[in-house]
Amino acid sequence: MQRRNIHNTSVELTELGFGASVIGNLYRTTSAGDAAGAVDAAWEAGIRYFDTAPHYGLGLSERRLGAALRGRPRDEYVISSKVGRLLVPNEGPRGVDTEGFVVRDDLRRRWDFSRDGVLRSIEDTLERTGLDRLDIVYLHDPEDHWQQAADEAMPTLAELRHQGVIGAIGAGMNQSAMLARFLRETAADVVMLAGRYTLLDQSALDDVLPAAQESGKSVVAVGVFNSGLLSREWPTEGMKYDYQDAPSELVARARAIAEVCKGHGTSLPAAAIAFPTTHPSTVNVTLGMRDRAQVTQNVDLQRSVVPRALWDDLRCQGLIRPDVLTTSGIQGTADRPPEVADRQG
Repeated sequence: MQRRNIHNTSVELTELGFGASVIGNLYRTTSAGDAAGAVDAAWEAGIRYFDTAPHYGLGLSERRLGAALRGRPRDEYVISSKVGRLLVPNEGPRGVDTEGFVVRDDLRRRWDFSRDGVLRSIEDTLERTGLDRLDIVYLHDPEDHWQQAADEAMPTLAELRHQGVIGAIGAGMNQSAMLARFLRETAADVVMLAGRYTLLDQSALDDVLPAAQESGKSVVAVGVFNSGLLSREWPTEGMKYDYQDAPSELVARARAIAEVCKGHGTSLPAAAIAFPTTHPSTVNVTLGMRDRAQVTQNVDLQRSVVPRALWDDLRCQGLIRPDVLTTSGIQGTADRPPEVADRQG
């Protein structure tokens, strides 16, 4: 599997990344065996970038991912985690987490983008994973904490990068405007962009993607299925778009895109995964993978060929924006793809 550098760093990412949110029991229980099998299958397929966060399953994702990677050659893979949500004892547990993960709520999340909070979060992540270092650290969903995130958290990460403790730093969230600010106004090397450069939403062309190009920085794309609507060959009513039931007009648009994909000998989910790579700032697409079968499915999609002419056709029919680039950032002569457990961010 090909690798691409995060611009101006020595950190190399495989073009497909393993998103570990789902092995933290996102939405439903995933067995320990399935989680370990997913990581094993990803490794066998050549995936060497793995992303997690304390938020995912109140630490369960980090523990499972660390256990599955332990014993593998440390210099052969890249692991990222996130800061901004400290895990602290929950004084009033109700029995199960209330933020989408099927885990006990003996712990709770506490927002903290202070210097001490960042350092403590990284230390806790290393303890949970059992690993010796993190290669990338992102600020996680700092939408409501810009000032502290920009003035305290990012400089702290930059200091650790300067010391060689971390290879690259950045921020990840479900909106693009603030990510553009991180690229332009802070020491960030890379941003994790969730759902804002997809076949149904190209709003990142207005801010974060130009910012990445102008500053010579990089983008990791996640949420490429917009929570599910783009994950099947033929979209149906009742599928999710950005975590809510998709409006009928969006379902109709997704179906129109699916028809064009079929005419080009490919599928909607394959095209959805390939699409972010049409922009040269995109260095990786990371997708949630719950078990071995899902990894196999994603890798098969990623290895299929999505013809470049598809983007021209979609643009001519008004199904994607006219300013979408048609030269792939990852694939070179043909645009490829991966998954169906959307949401890594």
